[in-house]
Amino acid sequence: MDLHTQAQAVLLLTAYLSKSARDEPRPLAPMEWGRFARWLKDRGIAPEMLLRDDPARLLAGWIDRTVTLERIHALLNRAGALGLAVEKWQRAGLWILIRADADYPSRLKKHLQTDSPPVLFGCGNRRLLDQGGIAIIGSRHASLEDLAFTTRLGAETASQGLSVISGGARGVDEAAMLGALAREGTAVGVLSDSLLRAATSAKYRPSLLNGNLALISPFNPEAGFEVGNAMARNKYIYCLADAAIVIAADREQGGTWHGAVENLKHGWTPLWVKLHPDLASGNAELTRRGGRELPAELCDLVALCVREAAPAVDHSHALVAEPAPLTLKPHDTSTPTTDTVLDNLDFYQLFLRRLRTLTAKAPATDQELLIHLDIGKPQLHDWLKRALEEGQVTKLGKPARYQWRSAQPEQNSFFTNE
Repeated sequence: MDLHTQAQAVLLLTAYLSKSARDEPRPLAPMEWGRFARWLKDRGIAPEMLLRDDPARLLAGWIDRTVTLERIHALLNRAGALGLAVEKWQRAGLWILIRADADYPSRLKKHLQTDSPPVLFGCGNRRLLDQGGIAIIGSRHASLEDLAFTTRLGAETASQGLSVISGGARGVDEAAMLGALAREGTAVGVLSDSLLRAATSAKYRPSLLNGNLALISPFNPEAGFEVGNAMARNKYIYCLADAAIVIAADREQGGTWHGAVENLKHGWTPLWVKLHPDLASGNAELTRRGGRELPAELCDLVALCVREAAPAVDHSHALVAEPAPLTLKPHDTSTPTTDTVLDNLDFYQLFLRRLRTLTAKAPATDQELLIHLDIGKPQLHDWLKRALEEGQVTKLGKPARYQWRSAQPEQNSFFTNE
């Protein structure tokens, strides 16, 4: 079993190890693990020490109403089941991250702290997990119009060099991800079930292999759909994103609604809502609760990431009318949207935006890039290598030149294919 001992200990304590978990002791939930892990840390006890020393001696003094010593012992005694499960998952190409791993997304730890999932199962390009992007969220039962809109929005997100982050469920989630991947963009899917099946799915396999996609789940990779898991994973979608767009939400019910309300409560990321003609709709109610109306015309999707307060829109006295088509105006990517937008980007993201501008129309050599970028050659090569691994740029030969991978003619409107 090619898994370091700390990860083994965390898996034993926090993860279900089989699809049918009726005979297993109940693993620690994120908040329970947070309490227990904090207690261990305060006493200088690494989780892996529980595997090679006497847990009873190490845990002397531990008292908790739900995380009992008996429960901990039962969970640690699953080493055989763990070995079989991990071998099966790794054969299918899955990887496992715990919170102590360097590749674990810092965004989750920043926003959720000890409530961040102790284990993430995944496949594909794990470097996408901390890249940020636009979360595109909506109902499994969205209209054909909303699905077509979502597909075009996903493609446009890719064209602007941003990742799509979504839940991977059928409907809006899937349409957004596939729209981005069809434009050779990148996407992160946070699944609530069936990760193992998705990892081998024909619709995702090519993008997983070429590094344009990462699929993750905090739940057993073979778990089936459960409403509770679908609700619980919503927060992870928002916390991984720089901004979120709700396409269609059923008022007061469903995962899309509850996830959006939870995000508004905690302020993890700016929430934008597609305009809906029905003032009694979930979309309209989300704007009344503090969501921002998705602009009728967009110049740069990065502008959605600005974290400034936006007053809720009161539609109580408005006339019901058809929303104006959401069109896309040509945007000048060489001009920053606002200082606030730039403040939300790290240096690598700023480099990507500048690289997109410099190579959107024609490839450039590293020497040509150095002329325009105020960075050293080693830093340039390091970031170019990362951009290549993430699928952001392509490398051409003789001489070596680089070009933004998603550089294609922009659509005039999200609602038309012209």
